[in-house]
Amino acid sequence: MKFPRRQFLHLAAAAAALPALSRIARAQAYPTRPVRWIVPAAAGNATDIVARLMAQWLSERLGQPFMIENRPGAGTNIGTEFVVRAPPDGYTLLLVTQSGAINATLYDKLNFNFIRDIAPVASIVRVQIVMVVNPSFPAKTVSELIAYAKANPGKINFASPGTGTAIHMSGELFKMMAGVNIVHVPYRGTAPALTDLISSQVQLIFNDVSTSIEYIRAGTLRALAVTIAARSELLPDIPTLADFLPGYEASGWIGVSAPKATPAEIIDKLNREINAALSDPKIKTRLADLGGTVLSGSAADFGKLIADETEKWGKVIRAANIKPE
Repeated sequence: MKFPRRQFLHLAAAAAALPALSRIARAQAYPTRPVRWIVPAAAGNATDIVARLMAQWLSERLGQPFMIENRPGAGTNIGTEFVVRAPPDGYTLLLVTQSGAINATLYDKLNFNFIRDIAPVASIVRVQIVMVVNPSFPAKTVSELIAYAKANPGKINFASPGTGTAIHMSGELFKMMAGVNIVHVPYRGTAPALTDLISSQVQLIFNDVSTSIEYIRAGTLRALAVTIAARSELLPDIPTLADFLPGYEASGWIGVSAPKATPAEIIDKLNREINAALSDPKIKTRLADLGGTVLSGSAADFGKLIADETEKWGKVIRAANIKPE
């Protein structure tokens, strides 16, 4: 059976458009079943709270449960690898933090490539970090601390909740930029690190504002500076480290990603919904209570952040010759 040329061209064009129409239809219907959201950290911390906050929003908006599944271990690598190996269909998501960008250099052998094997979906929040000391410590400003450290090399200990965490890397960046020799003391979590700081077993920590602010307000700890680029709304009287070390900036961040090759239409839909959540006053207030500031933007914006952070912390790790615990 022969078709006139014009009719044949119309049929061919329609056939070529079918896969695209099918993808769009699937994206419009998505999700049609529950979505697993992998959090590569223990339940109850700030990362987990952010995930549950956003999962509730997405569940209500999209009509299917977004179920949080905690898979901690190996500095977030266990949960990340699980998602990397999952089908790229939008039904397995990963809560991403700066740990992924740090681990890309910190670990010599990973079974995945963080940048190559994940698809950025959306950034959610930037987490503020503050530099605090025990009130008995003689330095009352960053300038005094740097001078003390240079006069007493190797005699200041700074705590962290573990090697390769954002808290640890904030201290390593400070060491490099200030040209000081202070000793990193890793702990298994923030609570024991703060306990030893309060009892003067260590002298310094770079810590999330949310878990430090009550100690600061009570006078149990003294804040010297925040590590973000601008002053914190929660600690408006505290200077930034950049005031003393121009160009210094360090912070935690949280976002969501999916396995590589997840359809762009699904990523775009999730990105729109997450950005809608970030403009909601109640969500913004809850994130602020956690010491965070909204970090909205496109999937491409989040991909650039991940790439920039991977490069930045890679330089610090190589320069300081940091190895995983």
